[in-house]
Amino acid sequence: MRAVQLTAYGSPVEGLKFVDIPEPMPPRANQVLLGIEFSPINMSDLLVAYGVYPLRPTLPTVIGNEGVGRVLAVGPGVQNVKVGDRVLAPLNSFVWTERLVVPANNLFALPPDADVQQLAMLGINPPTAALLLSEFVDLKAGDWVVQNAANSGVGRAVIAFAKQRGLRTVNLVRREEVVGELKALGGDLVVLDAPEGRERIKAAIAKEAPRLAIDGVGGGATATLSAIVSRGATIVSYSAMSREPMSINAVDLIFKGVVVRGFWLGDPAHAAKIQPRSRMRSPTSNGAARCCWRLPPPGEPRAAPARALPARSGRAMSSSDAG
Repeated sequence: MRAVQLTAYGSPVEGLKFVDIPEPMPPRANQVLLGIEFSPINMSDLLVAYGVYPLRPTLPTVIGNEGVGRVLAVGPGVQNVKVGDRVLAPLNSFVWTERLVVPANNLFALPPDADVQQLAMLGINPPTAALLLSEFVDLKAGDWVVQNAANSGVGRAVIAFAKQRGLRTVNLVRREEVVGELKALGGDLVVLDAPEGRERIKAAIAKEAPRLAIDGVGGGATATLSAIVSRGATIVSYSAMSREPMSINAVDLIFKGVVVRGFWLGDPAHAAKIQPRSRMRSPTSNGAARCCWRLPPPGEPRAAPARALPARSGRAMSSSDAG
């Protein structure tokens, strides 16, 4: 059975290898055998490979934190799914392999006619977006939320969930060409992360400054958020795409009382909340599946994870001819 295995921490290009591994044992009580169809290369997968993620398995090991597959066999007592159902693999179940056995708890059948590559990206970014909007600030319909990295998978999911809840979003981006696309997805205000953009934001929201800011960039981008938010607002950091230490104006901390929090989907406190968020229905576009919105197209659908690093236009996707 083919798999992608991490053999050494450090560079993913050097440490990830295609290997043959033994077939999994048949599923036992309350377990299912999955045939993995697609798995995106999430930034968390690369962090695992680099050895800087909180999850640090013993090597060599298969990795891969999210994916989608078909149920090939069920163990005794499984009633929530059946053979042939397409399901999301449980978070952090190491899915870069053709087949694996996973617990049946919390599995649910996905729409059979949905875009399988879109489904493969439901496990991390949508629950992250939903929890970022619900777990830190008590938001009401009409409230503003500001986020950077708005063109990311999480950012697009934030726009979709916010629209469902009647929230308004301020979306900071780095490239002019994505502004119209994010507006079409439902972003209320989409501006370039530049000084003139910040002034436009202040003029547009007037005295309704956001009480929640979502930070996926870090570095100096955090200071931009702290300048936009209201007194007593909360900035939640879920990623650090800039790879730079977070920077924030002390004046905002002292006189505005801005609070900075961190979010990690793998925290056990969020475990019971992930599955319901994955099942939430969201707006679609271009005929996408009813249970998800369309993300940027993944590059090189059958690219080896060892060679596929994420580009700004989307995420690479690893596939397996499961069965």
